[in-house]
Amino acid sequence: MADLARFPASASPRDLIDAIERHGVVVAEGLLAPDLLARLNAELDPLLEGAAPDHGKAFLNPTLSEFFGERTRHLTGVAAVSRVFATEVVTHPVLLAVCDAFLLPGCARYQLNLAHVIDRGPGAERQWPHRDDEGWDVYLPDGHPELQVASVLALRDFTAENGATLVVPGSHRRPDRMRTAAEAELVPVEMSAGSAVIYLGSTLHAGGANSTTDQWRRGMQVSYALGWLRTEENHFLTTPPAIARTLPRRVQELLGYAVHDGVERQGGALGHVDLREPVELLAEGAL
Repeated sequence: MADLARFPASASPRDLIDAIERHGVVVAEGLLAPDLLARLNAELDPLLEGAAPDHGKAFLNPTLSEFFGERTRHLTGVAAVSRVFATEVVTHPVLLAVCDAFLLPGCARYQLNLAHVIDRGPGAERQWPHRDDEGWDVYLPDGHPELQVASVLALRDFTAENGATLVVPGSHRRPDRMRTAAEAELVPVEMSAGSAVIYLGSTLHAGGANSTTDQWRRGMQVSYALGWLRTEENHFLTTPPAIARTLPRRVQELLGYAVHDGVERQGGALGHVDLREPVELLAEGAL
């Protein structure tokens, strides 16, 4: 079993980036300060209490329902319902530094892909190993740039018993993407609340099984993708203009309310409204 590279969140972002280049994954310990973590959980508590563990039955297809299972509580579109997340977490400088390093070589600007709280309850089964970039990779030629940077934030302590995320270090460099993970390759990311595992979209991982009888493993997946890709979450519906215009401009940009202007790279301008920059229209009250 491979060891996981771990760094305090105060470490140089270059250290984390170098580790991700080598292993495809790194743990940033204490990424969310205790006060920030407490305020985030306080906003999420009542929302998760109202989320039914069998929510998966209503997912858009049977594969997703099986993937997440019936013993999980879900909260999506978090930027619209958590001010703490929208103003203090999604723009965390460590997360954005990693995105700068891995995503900007392939785009003019990157965007939030999804923000998804997954509360894995007692009896939740292990997910199958997968790569988060599979939704796009199948349509692109070999040798494409990294498509996604993902993270799972531990909002409660992660242990091997309560369903800690499992990762396969080095799997981002495998030439055969069809190969899945052997059991011995899966490393549980045990970490304290407030820490995060950060990994590439090309890194194999899975949600672990929760074998406890009384613990809900609360984690939040926060991922970013190249600005010219369609995101998994439709942020224009989950965070419509009436909400988006109350958020900082950088957050609006990450939610997709900004043009992906690739003209200087001999690309096009994607996402404009009336041939203008949507964030400017938000500021003017025109959207």
